[in-house]
Amino acid sequence: MRSDFEFWAQQCVRIRHKLTGQSVPFILNGAQRKVLTVLESQRLAERPIRAIVLKSRQWGCSTLIAYYMAWLQLMHTESWHSAICAHCLNAATLIRSHYKDLVANYPEEFRPEKMKFKHAEAGSPTYELTSARAQVIAVTAKNPDAARGAAISMAHLSEVAYWPDSRAYSPYDVVRSIASNVPRVPLTAVVMESTANGAGGFFHAEWKRAQEGESDKTPIFAPWYDVEMNTEDLDCPPEQLWEKLDDYERSLWNIGLTLEQINWYHNKTLEVGSRIMMMREYPTTADEAFSNELPGVFPSQVLDAQNANIREPQRRAEVSFTDGRIADAANGRLEVWREPCAPTELAGRSSYVIAVDVGGNWEGADWSVIAVFDCREPQQMELVAQWRGHADADRLCDIAQALGRRYHNALLVVESNSLEARGLDALERIARSGYSNIFRRIGLDKVTGQPSERFGFHTNAQTKTAAITDLTAALRDGRYIERSAAALAEMRNFVRTRRGSMEAAPGGNDDMVMTRAIAAYAVRQHRPRSRTQRPKFTL
Repeated sequence: MRSDFEFWAQQCVRIRHKLTGQSVPFILNGAQRKVLTVLESQRLAERPIRAIVLKSRQWGCSTLIAYYMAWLQLMHTESWHSAICAHCLNAATLIRSHYKDLVANYPEEFRPEKMKFKHAEAGSPTYELTSARAQVIAVTAKNPDAARGAAISMAHLSEVAYWPDSRAYSPYDVVRSIASNVPRVPLTAVVMESTANGAGGFFHAEWKRAQEGESDKTPIFAPWYDVEMNTEDLDCPPEQLWEKLDDYERSLWNIGLTLEQINWYHNKTLEVGSRIMMMREYPTTADEAFSNELPGVFPSQVLDAQNANIREPQRRAEVSFTDGRIADAANGRLEVWREPCAPTELAGRSSYVIAVDVGGNWEGADWSVIAVFDCREPQQMELVAQWRGHADADRLCDIAQALGRRYHNALLVVESNSLEARGLDALERIARSGYSNIFRRIGLDKVTGQPSERFGFHTNAQTKTAAITDLTAALRDGRYIERSAAALAEMRNFVRTRRGSMEAAPGGNDDMVMTRAIAAYAVRQHRPRSRTQRPKFTL
């Protein structure tokens, strides 16, 4: 039992059968064995266990991981604490309930002495598996604080694609707060699992990193046909079934699936009502899993070409609201891929552009993003730094100004809708302080009806379309270099709605996309000039 998880599971674990509802021994299906093979190969090699699982629906992935971690606690370790984090409390407590079922049904002949599963403290989210002296903490992505700073040796991160991403709840911060506590030693484990939720978002970005070998996690994809119960006997001759299938369903025969499996897929598609939804819920390939029902704005091939440019930042830092000083910080909101070039490399041009998308500083507000681009070559853009967080609009402009001074008096292009709606004169204040390289636009004065000059980029249907078009052209022509994996994920999740508007797919964000588009718009209008000339831009 110590050396063979499958044998231990069959002898000691009972689960409820999905079809019959009866309590049966836990015998692994094909998809579960695929995941177990990876976890066990890492354990037997005495490496930290790290994996990310992209799964189809209803084959017991979370059940396998829960019992595998329980097996490590019972058979291999002592005081080996674990954390379970899911998208909602019901999901987290359901995974934790596997421990309760395990203890209740554990065979007497193998039962450890004093084996119980109980509250560590009354009212606490922490339970204790007493015979192993192991704690099990169940938290949600909206409230991970119970696991923060705990002596965690294993972390089960469930349905990560559905974790909220807002000011209060960032999946990046949740994973760092939980997984960063897990030491990199043998028998420790961090397993991230989820069905996909369309392209873009944190889980998609993590999956791509793992696929490209840039993550510590091994990617595991479990398609629907790895699950033995996803099959259905034919109720008609094979020839009649074949006539009912579409080209996609017929192609499944060519990858080796049986007619019974294809029949199940055909009937399930009729039940779900959408091939796109089948691709998300029951994907045949990993790429299918991240399909969007709405068409993407940016061509997938130009985004795929950016994969080679993605890098981890050289440093993370915080920018002081008061004096603009930059100090290194492990979880800093400023990411720096490249420091400012030497003044001698400017060659008489204003070589940097900073685009600012203004969010909010309240519960559930959009992110604010400040993106710094190196534009030393005409019409070229390369991301070199980015700040993403929440701040009052006037302080956000102060951060942008501090970065602008750091990057050689960069052209500051601030989305001004929010500033104008709130009656803020943050850009005028910056100009009065002596920072003159601020993007201006020409519009009609509301009082006189005469053309007048205003600070900032104003987003409306016309300028947004123009900016997105400029970014699309820069991507297509190879004139833009992206460095942020999160921004590239946002681009993949930026879609055209049925109304014709361009925005993030439901549940996603487009703040980083808009900074790229605003910068591309400004770069297109850029006229070579000396550093002392005032920039001239018009709409």
